[in-house]
Amino acid sequence: MEEVAKKIHAVTREVDYLGYPITKEKHHFNGVVNAATFTLSLIITRPNSFIPLIKGKIEPTNSGCILFLRYTLFPSSVFFLAFWGLICFLFALYLAFLEGRWLYAFFSLSAGMGNFVFAWSYFKTKLKESQKVFHDMLSLQEKS
Repeated sequence: MEEVAKKIHAVTREVDYLGYPITKEKHHFNGVVNAATFTLSLIITRPNSFIPLIKGKIEPTNSGCILFLRYTLFPSSVFFLAFWGLICFLFALYLAFLEGRWLYAFFSLSAGMGNFVFAWSYFKTKLKESQKVFHDMLSLQEKS
């Protein structure tokens, strides 16, 4: 369990929001690593709202340890999707029932759903990338 936590900590840069970023090529993730839990995200070079936030828990077993991983969107991205989804839905209700503009209401709902579809597909793409980097980092063939 300690070896896995050390491996994760070795490739994770602790985030200091008040300081200047220190770039080291050995780091692949930003985040916080504790003895039994961690929260990580890929280090990115340009803004990206839909990268996964990896929340993990390490539990010891008789022959090693088990990693429990959860991949989620960042809370700000969830807020963004919920806010604009609600706005599009309310606007569609207004257009459909108060203005009688069913076609415009359909376009409003379509825009809201398109936002969700785009976010989900982009999240899935970045999820695969994050999983690959994470699994490569934990590779047992590699001795570091």
